[in-house]
Parts: sequence; C-alpha cells; structure tokens
Amino acid sequence: MTGTKFHIKVPGKLMIAGEYAVLEPDGQAIVVAVDRYIQAEIESSEQNSISLPQLGIDYVTWEPLNPYGIELSDPSLKILFVKNAIALFNDYLHSLSIPLRPWSLKITSELNDISGKKYGLGSSAAVTVAVITSMCYFYKSSLGEISKELIYKLSAISHFKTQGNGSCADIAASTYGGWVHYASFNSSWLLGEIKIGTPTLDVVNKSWPNLMIHTITPPSDLTLCVGWTNSESSTAPMISKIRELQEIKPELYKKFLSDSKSAVENLIQSFLNKSSGNAITSLTQNREALKTLSDHAATEIETEKLSILIQIANQYGSGKTSGAGGGDCGIAFVRGDTSSSELKSVWEQANILPLNVTVSKDGATGSRIN
Repeated sequence: MTGTKFHIKVPGKLMIAGEYAVLEPDGQAIVVAVDRYIQAEIESSEQNSISLPQLGIDYVTWEPLNPYGIELSDPSLKILFVKNAIALFNDYLHSLSIPLRPWSLKITSELNDISGKKYGLGSSAAVTVAVITSMCYFYKSSLGEISKELIYKLSAISHFKTQGNGSCADIAASTYGGWVHYASFNSSWLLGEIKIGTPTLDVVNKSWPNLMIHTITPPSDLTLCVGWTNSESSTAPMISKIRELQEIKPELYKKFLSDSKSAVENLIQSFLNKSSGNAITSLTQNREALKTLSDHAATEIETEKLSILIQIANQYGSGKTSGAGGGDCGIAFVRGDTSSSELKSVWEQANILPLNVTVSKDGATGSRIN
C-alpha cells in the first residue's frame, strides 16, 4: 500500500429539534448534516505526522505509547480530540492484531468562517469523525468493509472519552449524513465500559443500550434556512444550568422532556406524512418547550439576537434556536424558494448572516486518490 493516498470528507451538523432532551436516556432528537466539511488526506509516510494548517500546525510528529496512547513531538498543542482519536484507533487495531504503519494526515476545515469565527456546526465532532474515517481507509486492506456503524461507534467512544459528556448526535450526523432521527446510547453504560477497561473491540461489537440512528426524509416543499447571530456560544455552562434545574425542580424538567418528546414525535410524523405545514408547527412546538426550559433554568438559550431571528422566521414559517443556544445559529422551516429568499433578505437587514448551507446526504466518505 506504499504511496496510497485517501481523501476524506466529513460534513458538519445542525441540531433541528430535541436539544437538551436528547441527553437523557429516552430522549430523541433530529439532527442534519450540512455541506460544510472537514476534509482530510492520509497517506503512507516514513514517520507518523499530523498537519492542521488552520491551527498553525504545519507538521507535528507522534509516537505510540503503551498502553495505547500517543506522544506528540510538541506536547503543548491543544489537539486533544485528534490525539485521543488516534490513540483509540490504535487500541482498536491492537485488539485485531493489526500492526501499526506510519502515515501522514492533513486536516482542513470549512466549518468556521475565514477569520476563524465558529458557526456552531460541530467542529470537534466532525474532526473526530475525520480522523477515525481516515484511519479506517488507511487500514482498509486489513479491516475489510468499513461500515457507518463502525465509524460512528469508534468516533463516539473517542469523543465521549475526551469530552466526558454529550449525546453524540453530532457524531451521528457527520457519520451518516442527511436528516437523522437519533436517540443517544445510555451514557452511564458507556462510562462504565470505559471505567472497567473493556477493550475497544468488545465495546464496538456490543449492542449499545438505547442507541437509535435512522435517516429520514423531509417533505419535498420544506426548506431549511440557517442564520448566524454573529456571536459564539459556550455549551458547557448552559448544560450546567439545565442540570441544576433538573435537580432543584425535577417536575418542571420532566414537563420539558415530555413537551420536547411530543414536538420531536410530531415532527417525525410530519416527515412521514410529507406535511410541511405540520413540520413548521412542530418546530414552533419545540421552540416553546425550550423557551419555557430557559425561563425556569434562568439561562439564556434564546438570546435577544436569536429571538429577532425567530420572530422574522415566524413571518414566513417557523424558527428556533439550534443546539444549546446562547448564540451561534438559529434555523427556520419555510415552504419553497421564494419564502427562503425573502426571509434571508430580512435577516440580513437585521444583521443576521444567512449561511449558504444545504443538506449533505452522504455523511463521512473516503476515496482513493492514487
């Protein structure tokens, strides 16, 4: 395989419905892959190396450590998601008795704007999926057929070990592509497997409790619009506030979970029935559940700018926050291209940047260059 090079494309994501609720064992969400990509090239090399030029990393080498870690030539680099994904995949290869071979990997991103501002399109998740997918293709001759399930599970384990929490819905979108109806695995189960040191191969081969990943198709006349508020969001503090509410006022939190579940189920049904009108209504239903949650938790899921984005969207269809809120993007459902164009024009007048994104159908892909 000397000289073989692979090109990898991994899409970013947007949460559509079910935020926060999807963190619970029976929570569900809808997430979509978008056509802004993490791209990677991996090829045989004399020495293991990584290049992330947009982070100012032109060339960093690494060596494997026992048990199954890696050591970077520059330990100060803040590329923990990349480092941990490589280490996890090496562990997986060890479980299969596949020897390591040196490679070079270059990763570039389209998920942020040219100045480095983050839109909230799931960069850490997409980078993790890109590293795992790259290594899957590099070792394809030894691994055989590469499934979406394998990429998802390895990426989810790595991302979860690095971050310590999360639903991994963004991992699912970046892996499978398109519109995804998602229910997260039982996080306590995965943490338990990690804690007792279950081999990565065994964790991958197990049935993951509660996990559900289904691709779905929206009504043909439903258009997704995305607007950026020109402000970035930090998810962790907001989740902490929601967790406080869960502990202090469990009944209010249970009511939110019930309302969110109803909205997501109605949205799924609208897709099945090809009803764009009901999809628009269901998005509003989920927005109201999140607004109530935000009020009770005393946290600003829907910032002033996001509220303006939504108010404008509601003139043409319906709008809501996307993801944890507190900044980043908002989304809208409208019917047809005319409403979409008019909405984006009014957003621009309100200093909201319409993002030129569409749905990426393929998810994580790889192709041989030579």
